[in-house]
Amino acid sequence: MADADEKKIEATVSAEEVEKAKAEIAEELDGETATAGEFEVTKEEMSIIRAELACEFPEDYTYFSDAYVKSVASKPYSKDPTVRRPLEYTMEKLTHVMEWREEAGAPEMESLVHLANGPETAPEAVEDPEKLAKAKALVTSLNNASLYWHGFTKEGKPVLWIRCGRKPWYPNVEAEVNALILIADAGIRCMPEGVTDFVVISDSYSPPPPVPSFMINVLKALVRGYPDRLNVLMSAPVGSIIQFVMNLLLPLMPGRLAGKFLLKDEHDGQELMKEWLMHGEDDIPAFFGGKADHDTLYPEEGYSKVRGQGSLKFDYFGMIERLQASAKEWEETQKKAES
Repeated sequence: MADADEKKIEATVSAEEVEKAKAEIAEELDGETATAGEFEVTKEEMSIIRAELACEFPEDYTYFSDAYVKSVASKPYSKDPTVRRPLEYTMEKLTHVMEWREEAGAPEMESLVHLANGPETAPEAVEDPEKLAKAKALVTSLNNASLYWHGFTKEGKPVLWIRCGRKPWYPNVEAEVNALILIADAGIRCMPEGVTDFVVISDSYSPPPPVPSFMINVLKALVRGYPDRLNVLMSAPVGSIIQFVMNLLLPLMPGRLAGKFLLKDEHDGQELMKEWLMHGEDDIPAFFGGKADHDTLYPEEGYSKVRGQGSLKFDYFGMIERLQASAKEWEETQKKAES
């Protein structure tokens, strides 16, 4: 990308916006370091954490699996890595996530899909036109099929695919972030027992011009709403636009998060997918030079049809069914390997 183009893009995001994002992320991390190791968490302690979450967030407390709560509670304490985090500190971290979910409206996102998939004459749609408008904007962001779950890794982590070339040039930033929250939560709900994080693979060929405000909001959502959920993100092939995106975001990222981003050419990306994906080479999609056909399931919007009586074209509910079936397949494979 030419220097003049970079300056145009940089002009769309103010220094104040960058500094505010950096401050919010730093506050959320509060001096945490990537200390390795884990400590025991007793059943009684898990019960205490669960009870407090249920009391404070009765409609959303089941969002956290026991495996995720334990992964947070068992980490070394940043102020003294020789001991485990105090329960109060763990509750504070989990509470921050739940508060962010309330602020972002995460628990209601799937209900918006149902609303947008129904008729505009439905009582809820008629009584709350603002909610209907939000729902329609959300499914519009879904309909280009630029973001979807498909398959698992050999370690049982769901794989989130990003099709950068399908992203709009002039996105509705709020709706795009809402779509990311919706999709992320759907994948987390489908994780096999004991799995707490996911893998992202980005087809970064021909991305649209970057929108810094959107990218910063996505990073803030990842840090505040989905801490320790990202296992790794691999982007291939890498051109000047992706390089620009990373140059903008890397200074904002905590070190342990920055280390999870891999920028590869297409060949190296294929080799990593062979190593990671549950069925190896057979799972590499056609748009990465493989055999797996994603486009039949997740076509571009022009080849999609309306799913219900509303405006949803993206096969959101089919995606969840397929992911649940893949999770079951992975679990069965593990049982056979252990027997």
